[in-house]
This record gives sequence, structure tokens and C-alpha cells, in this order.
Amino acid sequence: MAKQKTAWVCSECGQESAKWVGRCPSCHEWNTMKEIRIAAEEPSAVPAVAGRADAKRTAVRLTDVRAEQIPRIDMHDAEFNRVLGGGLVPGSLVLLGGEPGIGKSTLLLQTALKPLARRILYVSGEESEQQIKLRADRIAQASDNLLLFCDSSLERIFNVISEVQPELVVIDSIQTLTSETLDSTAGSITQIRWCAAALLKYAKESNVPVILVGHITKDGALAGPKVLEHIVDVVLQFEGDRQHFYRILRGMKNRFGSTSELGIYEMRQEGLRPVDNPSEMLLSGSGGELSGVAVCAAVEGIRPLLIEVQALVSTAAYGTPQRSATGFDLRRMNMLLAVLEKRVGFKIGAKDVFLNIAGGLRVTDTAIDLSVIAAILSSNVDTPLERGVAMAGEVGLSGELRPVTRIAQRVTEAEKLGFTRFLLPQANAKGLDKQRLNIKIVPVGTVTEALRALFG
Repeated sequence: MAKQKTAWVCSECGQESAKWVGRCPSCHEWNTMKEIRIAAEEPSAVPAVAGRADAKRTAVRLTDVRAEQIPRIDMHDAEFNRVLGGGLVPGSLVLLGGEPGIGKSTLLLQTALKPLARRILYVSGEESEQQIKLRADRIAQASDNLLLFCDSSLERIFNVISEVQPELVVIDSIQTLTSETLDSTAGSITQIRWCAAALLKYAKESNVPVILVGHITKDGALAGPKVLEHIVDVVLQFEGDRQHFYRILRGMKNRFGSTSELGIYEMRQEGLRPVDNPSEMLLSGSGGELSGVAVCAAVEGIRPLLIEVQALVSTAAYGTPQRSATGFDLRRMNMLLAVLEKRVGFKIGAKDVFLNIAGGLRVTDTAIDLSVIAAILSSNVDTPLERGVAMAGEVGLSGELRPVTRIAQRVTEAEKLGFTRFLLPQANAKGLDKQRLNIKIVPVGTVTEALRALFG
């Protein structure tokens, strides 16, 4: 009989040690080393695939490898397919993270309930069958191909998988799974790493895609070891403000496509509805007679969006002026305010400035700088901008307008929604075919020129 071996593993960071130590040498936490058993022959909770484990493999030349188009599974959701890169790849391991209550389980359940013509196993370690049934009734969808299994044991999950032979597996969530071969509790570093590796091995050997739901920490990062994000094929982030209707599905990692794709959903009583044209919805409340409102043609990933920027400038009621930004980087707003004071000559250092991106979106595109400055000055002088004006441009520290990417897509999106003028940096105006456009292009080189074109 083989001798049983043990090892000491840190429950916080996963650092292994041959003996017990009071303080982990990696994360420097005290009393986190836990003893685990190491079998002489590593147990496998994954059913072996015939001909795969014993197949003899050798190195091949790169020139001899044939690159074929990867077949993808249509999820019957245009936004989900876009972020995945065209559909779900067989044998892939997908990790979906997001805040509690943002709609991760609703998104996956309504996707699993769609007519995919595939046998789907939905494993939940957090909810019962009755709770999942109530959610399915609320989104008013049903499917005979969906099988439910509510358990958190990895071994029992693989037993059910071997019985039903699913074509798609959904795990909600990876932090609730536990393996009997480990002594640590659910959600620990060791359990997450072991269970994720076992599911990865199953997905690759059986060619069955697996979708994992992952928790996030209070800092917004995916809970668990960083190796969890490394071993999966796709990492998706489901984000949004629960006070607003919109949810954003963002690709953080994708081995089968681009990570610059973005999917937008609208949360309703009957579930999540994909938004085909988000620009119209984001601009539905824009008013041309209100000061402090400017429209920016931003790009999230490779998708152009027309976003409404709202600003409010008022006299400071107290000694220290307030600076507040929602959906925009506060430090960048302070930088733009300094450019206005130094390069343009507007004295707003003693005034309160409040900035908001309509719709609850968070924009990181630097092309929104020009719209932020225009909205702030419009509120400062209490003069509304002309209706039908959109803009895009990055503002430098010297007050110049720097070129932005994908300018043709931005202009086309503004033209599609009926805008008549578009302000952009001079460097971007050189490559545009103005004769084919039904929108007036106004190239500007500095912030002063842009403000003169807007306010006269």
C-alpha cells in the first residue's frame, strides 16, 4: 500500500510548504497553513475520454498545422455571440463574473432556456430547484432540454454528467464547489484551483463547453486565485449600476476572439433584453434647450456609441469647491479643468463642478474629453449647445486636440441618428471621405477653436 503524503497549503494564496509554518512566506498572513492529503496516485474526478489519454503525441512543424475555422455554437443572443467572438466554442471554458444581484444567473438561465437544440445541464450550488423554477417562470421561458442539478460536490456533479451526457454545462458558481479529496472549505484557494482544473480537463477531453459563474471581491476583481483567470479560455465581466436598467457584458480575455467587444442589455421584469441600438436609448432624454449637455461619439471596444455628457457648474456654497464625476475618471476631469483655466482662460477654480454620464455607463474612451469640456463651459455660461452637434476628441495638456481611433465609425453613427455637425481633431479629418457623408465635418486643432465653433 502506498504511503500517504501530506502537504501544507496556505488558505489565502495557495502557497505550498513541506512543513507547517506560522506565517505564510508568500502572502505573509498568520495561521493560514492547512494540512491536505496528497494521494500516491492522483485521483481523477473526470471521466476519461476514449483514445485521448493514451494517444501517443509528438511535436509537429508549425507549417504542417492546418488552421481551420472553429465551429461555434449559436447562443441565439446577438450580444452574447458578439462578446464571445461569434458564438460559443466547443470544449471552451468560460468564466462570467459580476457583482451580486447584477443578473449573472438570469443571463445564463435565459440563455440556457433558449432553443439551442442541445442538452444543457445547469448546476447550481447556491439555489434550489424551486428557486430556479421561479426565475424561469418570471422570464417566461421553458425548455425540455434543460436539466437541473443542485449540488456542490464535484464528484457527484461528474457522476451526473456521465449519466446525462450534456452538450453544455453551466456551473453556478465555481466558489461553491468542493472536492472530497481536499480538506479545505468551499471558496478557498485550493478548492477553486482544483475544481477549475478538473472542469477544464473535462471540457477539453469531452469537447463540451463549460460556463462558470464567478464571484468578485469588494475591489471588483474575480475572487479566488489569479490562476483561475489564466486557465479559462474566456473571461467575461457583467457590470452596470443596479439603479439603472442597462447592463454591460465586457470581454476581459478571449482566446477565440477579440477582447474589444461589448454587449449591452436592458434589465426588465421578464429578464435581460439585448439592446440592438443603444445610442438611441442613451440619447432619448437629451434636450437641445438645456445647458450643460453635450453628445460624444465614444467607442466601447469596437462598437460606436453616442453618449450624453451632463455637467453642472455652480458657485461654491462653502469655502472648498466640490468636484464630483459619475461614470468618468475624476482625476481626468480635474486635468481638463486645469486645461480650461490655463489654456483657455476660464476661471472656474472657485466653483462646484458635477459631471455625469447619462444611462449609468462608465466611459474610459479619451475621445470624450472634448464633450466634457463643452458640457462644463455650456453650464458655466448657461448657454445650451446647438441641437444636432456631436463631437469626439482627446484633449492634451497644452490645449491641443489629439486624434482618436475609429473616427469613421463615430461619424457614421452620428450621421445615422440624424446629427448635422461633427467636431473632430484636424488630424482625423484628413482621411475622411466628406463627399459621401451627409453630415458637416468641422475640424478643430485646439480647445479654443472648438469652443469658438460651438459658442461663436
